[in-house]
Amino acid sequence: MRMRQSLVLAVCLSVIGSLSGCAGSGDSTALAPIASLSVGALSFSATVGATSSSQTVTLKNTGNTSLTLISISITGPNASAFAETNTCGPNLAVSATCTVSITFTPASAATFTASLSVTDNAASSPQSANLTGTGIANLTGVFTGTAFTGQVLAGSLPVIGAQVQIYTAGATGNGSAGAQRLATSLVTDTTGSFNISASYTCPLASSILYIVATGGQAGASGTTNPGTVLMSSPGACNTITPGSIYTLNELTTVASAYAFSQFLTIGANLGSTATNTSGITLAAGTFANLVDLSAGTAPGPAFPSNGTAPTAELDALANLLNACIVSTGSGSSACSSLYADTAVAGVSPTNTLDAILNIAKHPSTGVAALYTLSTASRAFSPAPTTAPRDWTLFINFTGGGMNGATAVAVDSRGRVWVASYYSAASLFTNTGVPVFASGISGNGLCDSYGAAVDQNDHVWITNAADPCGASSVTVLDSTGANVGIYTAGGIDYPYAVAIDIANDAWIADNGHSHLTILSNNGTSLSGSGGFLSSSFSFPTAISVDSNRNGWLTDSSGRAVTKAAADGSSFTNDATGSDPSGVAIDSANNVWVSNFQSSSITLVTAAGAVPSMDYTGGGLNQPQGIAVDGAGNAWAANYRTPTSIGDSLSELSSAAGATPGTPLSPSIGYGTDAGMLEAFDLAIDASGNIWVSSFGNDTLTEFIGLATPVKTPLFGYTRIP
Repeated sequence: MRMRQSLVLAVCLSVIGSLSGCAGSGDSTALAPIASLSVGALSFSATVGATSSSQTVTLKNTGNTSLTLISISITGPNASAFAETNTCGPNLAVSATCTVSITFTPASAATFTASLSVTDNAASSPQSANLTGTGIANLTGVFTGTAFTGQVLAGSLPVIGAQVQIYTAGATGNGSAGAQRLATSLVTDTTGSFNISASYTCPLASSILYIVATGGQAGASGTTNPGTVLMSSPGACNTITPGSIYTLNELTTVASAYAFSQFLTIGANLGSTATNTSGITLAAGTFANLVDLSAGTAPGPAFPSNGTAPTAELDALANLLNACIVSTGSGSSACSSLYADTAVAGVSPTNTLDAILNIAKHPSTGVAALYTLSTASRAFSPAPTTAPRDWTLFINFTGGGMNGATAVAVDSRGRVWVASYYSAASLFTNTGVPVFASGISGNGLCDSYGAAVDQNDHVWITNAADPCGASSVTVLDSTGANVGIYTAGGIDYPYAVAIDIANDAWIADNGHSHLTILSNNGTSLSGSGGFLSSSFSFPTAISVDSNRNGWLTDSSGRAVTKAAADGSSFTNDATGSDPSGVAIDSANNVWVSNFQSSSITLVTAAGAVPSMDYTGGGLNQPQGIAVDGAGNAWAANYRTPTSIGDSLSELSSAAGATPGTPLSPSIGYGTDAGMLEAFDLAIDASGNIWVSSFGNDTLTEFIGLATPVKTPLFGYTRIP
């Protein structure tokens, strides 16, 4: 004992220079600073030569002695593009914070990377945050495009005399107008063909290019139809290769409307925010997954073998457009019926692209009538022989080692992690390709219900581990390598995990009803036994708001519990029966899915509970829940009657006039998808919803159905 006490005093002296404030002779705990940064990564964008608005990183000392700062600097290959100022002095007291403000000034239209590095006397030194900046060109064009050819078709007929224009996607908001790249539109010849020379430019090599054909006549004997508007997208400007051929037809138009649903608005305006270029890039990948850009057929040539392509649904919608295009003009009965049946808020579209976009954005409207209209054409087959329940477009993916699929989490690249109850973890690209053919096993994975991705793109997976040994949390990096298997903080039957803005992991321990908080390196921040409270029992879900308050479900009662980060307070709000999932929107409103009462509860940021039982919209024993970038809540219904099929439910946001109003139909969305025991869901940066099915080990992608969110999800929803 004396030897341990002497060692403690020696360590204390070496850290702070005196015995003042050191542990007493009866205290065997050495004093040490613990430093952490509030975020692990920041993204910037700015016009070339201009300086971005500043973003702030908070440095905090959670140790038990003062932190000595040695240096704060920006390092890396593009360090000169970033600048920092800070409020940090030479020392940071216990529990104190200081801030580092960072700006970005690009010298060219390119991507810049660097790191904020904080060097100090903490054991984790240096602390770092990755910095990424996108330079936006302020010129009319800086990347010279590649020549390509194309053809405009209506079914198998050439569209003659169509006006063809190419655009690069806008960058001032979702649905912002694209920029024309041709001074004068081209006109298709008697074969429907057109040629684009290499004289056009793009703002960036990575700018998304899209093609729109307007008007023309279908075949030599056809009549000019001004309502014909067809679309395709080659993807990024720098992906076009010499000799490329692009077809524009009804299939490519349908696929464009769905894949780019969240970035496309009436009038063929395609654009994203400057901070979500990754989302529109992912959408371009989804588009190429759905159709062959050259042949204009479905699916795309790289569509993965483990997926089931929605070819029949695409064909039906393509036939719907074809019936209008080959008719005698925009005023024909086929066109007028199409426009009337795709009206939104009493406003009818006037062309085929706007009509299909309305269907993609409102997939439960006019389903039977539109299906009947589609049967007037057989240009594309195989088409379904009966009407679908809705016009959602989905892909089912299997494989990748899924075995009792449970939690879903999306990383910064749009890749999708799936945890499995039966000792496996799976990772899929954003187009559904398994990164690991047989998944990942071992690594402590066992009885896994929860998963979350942190700011380093590491996935945290909970292991209840009843048959496997000790309960734990497994952390895997983006390559699938083991980062650590953590057991600190008294983890016992961990059911769910969430990552907060400080990159700490919050774990809901179902086994003995407590909350464990771990630092990013697995050190317990909640003591040896976690935070205990009588406010919750057997929690099964957890999320963390932007103020670092944790929200845990009380599965043995009818409550959701708000927990302070230091464990000093726990408060309850009423919910429906058996709360099973929790999600938080960008304004810190909390949404809870109630399994037994088949309902949703909203707890507003002000602490009000407008209703503990929002119902309707297909809610039927909802399990997982997520909130999209518009604040709408989405729930995965675990036990929908087999005669209907499992589904998704959507409820209106807390910011709307009537929060909690069902936006999905009475049986929910996606009942034709074949989901079985839909367990969890996650939304990506292009608005795709990914749903795991425990009962049949399927990962279902609903294409472009939700408003995009920033990934990874740090507890609460962020708008990209």
